[in-house]
This record gives sequence, C-alpha cells and structure tokens, in this order.
Amino acid sequence: MTNIDNYRQEELTINAWKAQLSSILYFLPFLLLFGLPYFQIWGNNTTFENFRTSILYLGQWTTVIIFSSIVIGIVLHELIHGLTWSIFAKNGLKSMKYGVIWKWLTLYCHCKEPLLVKEYIIGALMPAAILGFIPSILAIFTGNIALILFGLFFTMAAGGDFMMINILRKESMNSLVQDHPSKIGCYIYRPIKSN
Repeated sequence: MTNIDNYRQEELTINAWKAQLSSILYFLPFLLLFGLPYFQIWGNNTTFENFRTSILYLGQWTTVIIFSSIVIGIVLHELIHGLTWSIFAKNGLKSMKYGVIWKWLTLYCHCKEPLLVKEYIIGALMPAAILGFIPSILAIFTGNIALILFGLFFTMAAGGDFMMINILRKESMNSLVQDHPSKIGCYIYRPIKSN
C-alpha cells in the first residue's frame, strides 16, 4: 500500500440521485458523437422494419441474447476496471475487491489502495473505451445496429466513471485517489507541502 503519511485526506462524494442524473448528462455528448454519424451514414438501412426483422430472425433467443450480452458486459466492465487498476497497484490483483451493492443492484470494483490520479483515471476510462467507444466506432464503419446499440449502452453505463473523472480532473496528477468504501465518490490525498 502506498504511504499516505505526507498527504492530507479529503472526501469527494456525490449523492446517488445526482450521480444517476449526471450519468445521463455525460452520455448525451457520446450519443451525438457516435449515434449521429451512424444514423447519417446508415440511416436509410436502419429502419424499424430491418431491426424488427433482425429480432424476429433470432426468434425465441432474442431475449436471452440481449440479457446475456448486458450481464456479460456489466461483469466485463468491472473486470476491466480491476485489471487496469491492478497494473498500477502495488499488490496487483490482491488490491481489487469486487461485489454488489444490492440496494442499487450494481456491481462494483474497488481498489483497496490509493493510486495516482492519472492511474485512477486510466482505469476509470478503460471500460468505456473497450465496451463503449470501440464497438460504437466499429458500428459506424460496418452499419451493424446491434453493435451501435451495445456500444451506446455501455458508454451510458460508464456515466458514473465519467462523473468520477470530472470530480478528479482539476486535481494534481501527483495526488492520490482511492475509492470510497461505502459512498459514491472517493478520497483524495493531496501532498502536504513542507515549509
């Protein structure tokens, strides 16, 4: 664990309802960034009838495939956080804690040791990049509607991560950050300046 003796701790948290609203607001620019080009390029081929035909083609497996994709994606989202943060954590994967907040039916990954702000931000961005941005960009080039829906969904699912990045963006990259164990937010550890 990183030595935090020469750091001053401050709690940076946000209430759950504000976090939910923030998630939606952070998603809107990405909806325009990825959705607009997709529908500009593929709009004529992406009719409701084509989508309905695709769903009917899958038949009884449609619900299972959609539900499985969402569940697998949510699990992968947290694993990606953990794998990325473990690269920077002194104790690697041993510093990661996974669980479920049953009140919100939300999976989480918690790094048990402080990381540099830039390391934390990289780990916070990775699920959005891998599960959201990349599929959305591929969909723009291929016209695959399932891919754009998957990418947009997992970009939206990263709204809480964008919120954390926004909270931390003004902090010094030399500061340390650690997930708050019970609230939405984190502890920031700023170096104490010696006289």
